[in-house]
Amino acid sequence: MKALEEYIVKYGQIKSKDILKVDNFLNQLVDIKMLREMAKEWYLHFKDKGVTKVLTIEASGIALATLTASLFDVPVLFAKKGLSSNMSSNLYQAKVFSFTHNNMNNIFVDKNYLLKNDKVLIIDDFLANGQAVMGLLDLCYQAKAKVVGIGIAIEKGFQKAGDMLRSKGYDLKSLAIIEEMDPVNKIIKFKG
Repeated sequence: MKALEEYIVKYGQIKSKDILKVDNFLNQLVDIKMLREMAKEWYLHFKDKGVTKVLTIEASGIALATLTASLFDVPVLFAKKGLSSNMSSNLYQAKVFSFTHNNMNNIFVDKNYLLKNDKVLIIDDFLANGQAVMGLLDLCYQAKAKVVGIGIAIEKGFQKAGDMLRSKGYDLKSLAIIEEMDPVNKIIKFKG
């Protein structure tokens, strides 16, 4: 998606060859106009898949998932990263390592919200090493729900999780695929 690539170049901050900061339009301050365009791209790509639920992980994926789900007119479900006193004990659980925060998280979804007849579209902001997506896939597997697609805003192509998911047969639609980041010269190279 050319517009997203242009946003990344204009507003993104390359922190290292592995870290891209985009909190000024995607992760903290959210540019709704750009998110609408991203949601439209995913809708056009997955509209014939019979999506019944959009699944993401808290917190950065929620805005993307919400705008996308609104186009499909289906619910958004987000996996929580912690237990709270008002949560059910009837939960699916998976482990996800966060490279950004350098910690292991347990993620949870209530079994009443992810069902075996669901056709799930997973949406997230980044795909790097694939830990978040793999955790969400695990939750769907536990529920016997069918994953009909994965939508990613920014894929770090040099970290190979996208290649692995595609090789397993998942329909992965990444809107921007970064092949290389040069923090010294402030250059980002995109796939294609």
